[in-house]
Formats: sequence, structure tokens, C-alpha cells
Amino acid sequence: MKDIRVGIIGGGLMGREMASAFARWCAITDLPVRPVLVAVADLNPASLSWFECIPSCVQKTADYRELLANPAVDVVYVAVPHNLHEKLYCDVLAAGKDLLAEKPFGIDLASARRILSAVESSGRFVRCSSEMPFFPGAQRAFEMARGGQLGRVLEVVSGFHHSSDLDPTKPANWKRSSVTCGEGGVLNDLGMHACHVPLRLGWRPKRLYAQLQKGYGQRPDGRGGMAVCDTWDNAVLHSWTEVGGVEVPLRLEMKRLAPGATNTWFIEVLGTESGVRFSTSMPKTLEVFERGKEQWWKRTDLGFGTPFKTVTGGIFEPGFPDVIQQMWAAYLAEREGLLEGRFGCATPQEAVATHEIFAAALESQKSQSVLEIG
Repeated sequence: MKDIRVGIIGGGLMGREMASAFARWCAITDLPVRPVLVAVADLNPASLSWFECIPSCVQKTADYRELLANPAVDVVYVAVPHNLHEKLYCDVLAAGKDLLAEKPFGIDLASARRILSAVESSGRFVRCSSEMPFFPGAQRAFEMARGGQLGRVLEVVSGFHHSSDLDPTKPANWKRSSVTCGEGGVLNDLGMHACHVPLRLGWRPKRLYAQLQKGYGQRPDGRGGMAVCDTWDNAVLHSWTEVGGVEVPLRLEMKRLAPGATNTWFIEVLGTESGVRFSTSMPKTLEVFERGKEQWWKRTDLGFGTPFKTVTGGIFEPGFPDVIQQMWAAYLAEREGLLEGRFGCATPQEAVATHEIFAAALESQKSQSVLEIG
């Protein structure tokens, strides 16, 4: 077993999720490498103190530059506000470390392109976080679409819904400000989730029409006052892509105001011969359309059929911690040349492609017109 020594910059929600995935790495049974958390950097002392429960994490610092100077760190995972992405990602690369970056890979298109240039000149192994496609149902949908089982593709819908912005009393955080989240708002927050599988299938939008929506213009600031909230909360992008030489409607949905949805990723691909759809709201269930003399949808429970094998019994359902671990397994496997045809993490090129889609969406909203992409 080869140890890959990991440092985390940003010890908040996602930093703790990643560390927890490492702690139960013994569940993975078919990968001869494992991540070992050795360092964490965060400005918040309370966040740093959480990592006291991980014996291997011997460096805890408020200065991320100290982490980057640590020769014991091989790979760095960064989870910080979007306005800090470019600076920190480029610093990681300049320090000679490999990188698993959080989406959206920079605050806007120009930033993403500069990061990509730094990646290409550094020669380091870099991927972007996107865990939802590692659900077994998502994997089955991807394989059906890639394998041509659907006939002529008629329509594609991919999206991510949650309801975090429905409560007007929820205090504003950095994601509600364009200064820290970016003009794209929900596009930056959730767009990679919606775009990853279509882009991996080669279904890149050629042109689109965007419908963007804002929620509450003000929220409590947590200090007794009110904060201005100027980011987009919902986005529906009506686009056209090309599948098999034929133009196909592709709808991308990203919503922070989705009543009833807590954290729901979904994909649906409809074709002339078959169709498939999966939603994390039913994490074991895959729905497949079959066309014969009669037409019908059938449902099946897939069980725990993840890309990387685990000790978990096949009768159980996967959850978010499992797909976080699967994403890291894909990252480490590809880094070691062991991916062997399995689904890989989002590439820097795919991350830039999402920003090209977001930039077109913002311009489409302003002009209320259909925009060409690329």
C-alpha cells in the first residue's frame, strides 16, 4: 500500500468531509494507494481544532504557505471562497504540489483560463472536485449514454437542486455576494455538478438561452444588521448540443431556491430506443425506459455498485460520504496511472468549459437572447 500524503487548505465543511473519507479508507478494497492527511491550514482556530482527532495530521497552521513549504505534503485539496481560488491554486502549483481543486475553478472565465495556463506550465496533476457522478445510478446512466443503447438521443436534462435560500432569516454568507462568490452565483456553486457528465460525454452546449433568478435581496448579516445579497440563486439554461451529428436540446438546471429539495443531483437522457434517469433523492433507484410494442419505464434497485470496490455489502444504499471517497479514489488512481477505464474526476479543461457556459449564460440573461458558445 502506497501512502499519498495530503494537505488540506480550508478546514470547513468540505475539508472535514475529505478528512473523514480518508479515515475510513480501509473500506476501499481494490486500490493499492491511500490518502493520509498530514497537514491542514485554516484561519479559524476552531476549524483547526477539529483535526486534533486525526493522529496523522501533525501540522495545523493558520498560514497556508507553511503547509505548502512542508516537504511531507504530496497533494493539496483546497476549499476556500471562489475569489481566493486563483491565488491559492497557483501557489499550490508553484510549490510543486499536485492539486484537487474545488469548483468552480476560479471566480470567472478569465480566472479559470489563467489557472489552466498555470496548470499546463507546471506539469502537476490537477483535477476539480465533482463527486455526484460517482453514485452507482449516475455511473449506469453514463454507461448507457456512452454505449449507444438509447438510440437517437432526443433530450438531455442535468441539474442540481437544493433549498438553502428559501428561509429569508438564514444569515448571508460569502456565497450571497458577487465579490466573493462571483457574478455567476449559483452557476459557480452548482454548475460543475450539472455539467460534468454531459461534458464527459462530449455533449458541450453550442448555444444557449439563460433564465436566471434572484431570491431575497437582503438577509441578516449575523451582527444585528442586514446584508445585501446580489448573486443569482436559480439558473435554467436551455441549450443545444450535438449528439451523433444531430442537434439535441440539453437543459442544465442549478437552483438554490428549489422547494422540497435538500441536495438533489439528477440526470435524464431520453432516446428513441431507450432512456435513463437517476436522482440522488432515490440513491439506489435507476429508472430505464424501454420501447417495444408497448412503452414503459422500469425501476430497479442497484445496490452498492461503486466504481471502486468496497467492503460494503451490495444490498446497501450509497450516500454522500461514499461518493466523496469514490471521487478521491478516482483522483488517486488516475494520478498513479491506475484508473483503468473507470470514470475520472473533472479535468481542468472541463472546468474551463463550464465557465465558458456560465459566461454565455450571464450574457444571455443581460441581452435576453440566444448566445453562441466558443
